[in-house]
Amino acid sequence: MKGKGLLILAIIAGAAVMGYRWLPSYYNPFTPLSLDDPPGRITQFKLRRLTPQACRDLLAQASQRNWITYQRVADSQGACPLTDVVRVRRLGAVSLSSSFLASCPLALSSVLFIEQQARPLARQMMGSELKRVDHLGSYACRNIYNRPDARRSEHASAEALDISGFQLADGRRITVLRGWRDPQTQPWLRAMLSASCGYYGNGLGPEYNAAHANHFHLGMRGYGLCR
Repeated sequence: MKGKGLLILAIIAGAAVMGYRWLPSYYNPFTPLSLDDPPGRITQFKLRRLTPQACRDLLAQASQRNWITYQRVADSQGACPLTDVVRVRRLGAVSLSSSFLASCPLALSSVLFIEQQARPLARQMMGSELKRVDHLGSYACRNIYNRPDARRSEHASAEALDISGFQLADGRRITVLRGWRDPQTQPWLRAMLSASCGYYGNGLGPEYNAAHANHFHLGMRGYGLCR
């Protein structure tokens, strides 16, 4: 019986090794992230464990595909020092209300969110192309809610973007403040916030608290907390 049990364990182990070997790369959490990996927990896991160099390489690849237009920004010192940040000027076919500063993870997560989810959701649910993202900024040297005794905000390290609304190719401008209460646009906005959870560490919207009534806070802390 002991020999038979060892044989069974060996067969199971061999099957596991073979299965792992033939596992598609996008299902394998230990293979490098690709821009073509589909959204999901495995992609999110890979995003969270990227090295700084791997992030920079993927951002450069995204630029080559015209998914993002950005510029490198020199490191800065002071109360809220910035390291390895970029200025994002455009997200592919989607323009911005203004450029914004972003850590590499924030910039890359934004690229994937727009290309893989935001643009398709606009076509599917709103019947129009996503044309522009309106935002309230990304970098601000402050504590959470500006409280003197609170920890530093994600904005203090350019690791969060506050999105206030969207403009569609058919001319519609949908703000988070009004659109969240509109039965015609709320399902789409809910779907957008929910989809952001696969890329950012946290996504906070109007139902989180009153401070987020007019925007989506998309930040890098945490692991897919969305509310």
